[in-house]
Amino acid sequence: MDYDTNMLDAPGPRVVIRDISTTNVNFVLTNVALSFANSIRRTILAEVPIMAIDLVEIEANTSVLADEFLAHRLGLIPLSATGVDDVLYTRDCDCEQYCGNCSVILTLHAKCTGDEIMKVYARDLTVSADRPNQNVGNPVILDPDQQGALICKLRRGQELRMKCVAKKGIAKEHAKWAPTAAVGFEYDPHNKLHHLDLWYEEDAKKEWPPSKNYEWEDPAAEGEAFEYDKEPEAFYFDVETVGGIEPDVLMQTGIKVLQQKLALVIAELGDAPEGRVGGGVDGGMSSYQPRSPQGDGFGGTAYGGGATVGYGTSYGNGQGTAYGATSYGTQYGQGNAQNY
Repeated sequence: MDYDTNMLDAPGPRVVIRDISTTNVNFVLTNVALSFANSIRRTILAEVPIMAIDLVEIEANTSVLADEFLAHRLGLIPLSATGVDDVLYTRDCDCEQYCGNCSVILTLHAKCTGDEIMKVYARDLTVSADRPNQNVGNPVILDPDQQGALICKLRRGQELRMKCVAKKGIAKEHAKWAPTAAVGFEYDPHNKLHHLDLWYEEDAKKEWPPSKNYEWEDPAAEGEAFEYDKEPEAFYFDVETVGGIEPDVLMQTGIKVLQQKLALVIAELGDAPEGRVGGGVDGGMSSYQPRSPQGDGFGGTAYGGGATVGYGTSYGNGQGTAYGATSYGTQYGQGNAQNY
């Protein structure tokens, strides 16, 4: 494959994908700071929204498992998050408890009538048609037998009949909304930066075997001087999803969430219209559309096309503070005191 040399020399983040599948992606991220790479890791771990069963209404349960035990198992069944942006958070919906705009209803009815043990799988969950789209909330089934996760086992005469309500959430609220099964993150595989102190008994090289990322960087040369202020240059990610969201969509959504969080911070710190922090009559974010910061190679993604907001406070000239058009507290210098 021919590569555009101008693209390789361009500033900004660079990504080299080493391996990818429907549930896993392994890539190398370069030309970014450690703080940025770690922010991406933390965001995809805990702040990318997916669907999970949050409420279980049990009508009949004559199995050997307690109601709470079954509800816990149902909450951990991975559900498809395709089109999850069409689903409202329950806190943002006008309904009293749940509806077709903020939830997906799944029903389960299983009864063993034979002498053999009956296994109930995720495939036995029936998804209602009243939902934002026809993909969100479907149980994730990836095994060759197309059965999905095992819910329970029933003996003759035992029955399960329940209604499950799946809602949108993030892993910060509960682990069942975690979009990833694991996220591998490594930098400086040769430990040239000495960010780690490797404990060993006799020989560190034998007791700490090299990782698969060793070959991507050169080890420290014999007698090479230590640079205490040197920064890491490459970050190695190995992301595994639970199957509800594809790896590329997970990474893109994580970047989007991080941009939105940064835009909100900039909006609160910078100048805003209407004479209030954040703009709008109520002082909120209703009428102010922030813009992500501009930097070399990043270009800045506009949320509504607003101008880049400014930082800083005008101390000493009495002209007001840059946190909105209204000053907070007393001006330092020649200005008069302002009310909150």
